[in-house]
Amino acid sequence: MSSNRFFVDPDITKAETLPSSFYTDSTIFEKLKSIFLNSYHFIGDVNLVPLPGQSYPFVLLESYLNEPLVLVRNNEDEINCFSNVCTHRGNIVVQNPGKLRNLQCLYHGRIFDLNGQFKRMPEFENVQNFPRACDNLHKFDVKYLGPFIFCGLSQNLDFRLILAEINKKISFLPLEQFTYRPSLSKDYLVNCHWALYCDNYLEGFHIPFVHPDLNQVLDYGKYEVEIKDHMTLQIGYANSGEETFDLPNNHPDFGQEIAAYYFWIYPNIMLNFYPWGLSINVVKPISINKTKVSFLTYIYDESKFDQNGTMLDKVEREDEFVVEGVTSGMQSSFYNTGRFSAKREQGVHYFHQLLSKEINP
Repeated sequence: MSSNRFFVDPDITKAETLPSSFYTDSTIFEKLKSIFLNSYHFIGDVNLVPLPGQSYPFVLLESYLNEPLVLVRNNEDEINCFSNVCTHRGNIVVQNPGKLRNLQCLYHGRIFDLNGQFKRMPEFENVQNFPRACDNLHKFDVKYLGPFIFCGLSQNLDFRLILAEINKKISFLPLEQFTYRPSLSKDYLVNCHWALYCDNYLEGFHIPFVHPDLNQVLDYGKYEVEIKDHMTLQIGYANSGEETFDLPNNHPDFGQEIAAYYFWIYPNIMLNFYPWGLSINVVKPISINKTKVSFLTYIYDESKFDQNGTMLDKVEREDEFVVEGVTSGMQSSFYNTGRFSAKREQGVHYFHQLLSKEINP
């Protein structure tokens, strides 16, 4: 592989998109796992473990990373995230959600406390240099946006800076009052490479062509994209008569008619804030041409959701149709790369730059 095979010029007016081989090469698809191993992930909200002693085991990016993790609220009312793998022989420690006094592996009885620290294990009296620090459960960094939990598998990125950028726009919203609605949440299976789904999300260029109803709600001419470190913000301005945020006087966008703030956190988290609440979308790779997208709906103002929140499913289906079409196009022997709209595709360009650095370190 040549060192510049996936080069993306930092000057968008000169840059070409990633080549089709990026999306069709299975070796590259596997190599991209390193991105997710070095990223923060959306886990859920604090109600997953509402009381001290509660645990919530889960598999992060099942079918891709397959990383067993567990959330635990300890007796000091702190929520921690641990590797859910016993440090003795690798068995899964916590099998089911519930309330526990300790974390005990059912294979050979090794016990950890609610802070992930090794406590005891039978038949280990004569083992030298034991226990060691590595006999504790591996602990991951946890950060919060209101009640929402994010876990970092690596701490190379200062996630506080990302949260601070988000809070500049949405700190006026009472996130603790947002209510999760399972009946309005669902998973979508999309026949595409996960990065193609993100490509589509990161630009509003396609809205007039793909989303006629959404185009009636948003003022396409005012649509903005802001590039931040490992994240982007798209601002949707409302057409006359549409629901908008009630922004406080000290808000940086006070006086503007804003219908949505769309935050994307590299590589696969989308936080879409609307006057009615929040739609969280998590893009989960399954295989090179199959992706699961989890839509999680949190309602704040029910009356506003009835007007424009129900559009989410229709917009998603329209996006799926286009992205699956691009997936088919990437198989062509006569397509390699395209060019970026310097006015409308800054987010996609930034994403491609981040991806190219991952492939060409």
